[in-house]
Amino acid sequence: MFDLAALHAALISRPDLADLRLADFQPLPAKGLAHLHLRLAGRGLVLRVPLSSQIGLSPADNLLYQAACFERAEPSGMTPRLHASLPVAPGLPFGALLVEEIVGRPPRLPDELPAIAESLARIHGLPLPAREARPPLNDFADPFAATLAAVERQAARLPEAGLSPKARSAIEEEIAWARDFASDGGAARSPRVLVATDTHPGNFLIRADGKAILVDLEKSAYGSPAIDLAHASLRPSTNWDPDCGRTLSPTDTLAFYRDYLDRIGRQRATVLCPWLLPMRRLTWLRTITFFVRFRVEREAERLAGSVDPAVLTHIADCIAANLDAAAIQSVRREWKGPDPLPLGELCS
Repeated sequence: MFDLAALHAALISRPDLADLRLADFQPLPAKGLAHLHLRLAGRGLVLRVPLSSQIGLSPADNLLYQAACFERAEPSGMTPRLHASLPVAPGLPFGALLVEEIVGRPPRLPDELPAIAESLARIHGLPLPAREARPPLNDFADPFAATLAAVERQAARLPEAGLSPKARSAIEEEIAWARDFASDGGAARSPRVLVATDTHPGNFLIRADGKAILVDLEKSAYGSPAIDLAHASLRPSTNWDPDCGRTLSPTDTLAFYRDYLDRIGRQRATVLCPWLLPMRRLTWLRTITFFVRFRVEREAERLAGSVDPAVLTHIADCIAANLDAAAIQSVRREWKGPDPLPLGELCS
């Protein structure tokens, strides 16, 4: 656990923060699992203090990775600017990032989906760097295969998750589909851009000017934009944050995708359209198997004491709701019918 005195000492060593007082630290509501957030009163800055690495990196490498996420996305104008990195040190076991404070509120769904579409279109529209310039961010030559590998690791805990036979069978059927889809080699042709990866609506703040600013970036990578679109609009994601929780209707979902495609231009949209539904299906699997692993590995117990108990209670409820067989069946209707989402036809 980080030490506030150590954090204060690290900050006042900087000339621009030499007069910072302990009283200036203002904890922000703890809604996530990976960070604590502290506002520096009157400075226009927020401290992001990692509690762990969600992608299995060492503390120092995790800090470098997160800093790179902010630096790569900054030219989009849709993310906070990185002000400084505080290195790993005694009392700061994962270091910390000092970023621009975004004054805003959670999105109102579905009305502010166009703002989220604009934000993602701007981030995805950044030029793809040369291969040698992409590290330390993950660079997935085959985004489908890379995501499926994560699904497989998480799904290893399925037998222990206490699911109903119907729920488990449905998840296993989806994994079988994903394996078949990946085996034909076509998934490697998916377009690649800078993606945020964790784009559930609760990771956006709506500013007074109506812009949706993506404030959580620690999992950014070079991968498929279709995964970001899916994660922003699938049922498990849109209900993850209680401050903006809502299940989107098929009409809402199609409007969101159509809005995004209109923003990126006909040529890019035509290339992306065939991947929208397969990547949506795979992203749901990524999320649902994460829920399985989280439940089986008792992650909530590990996080007790560092994460607000109310947050952990909501997460447990959200996971239980989305692992229910009826909820799984409801989501699968998007691709199995009787009226599947016609995402691939949006560019016809």
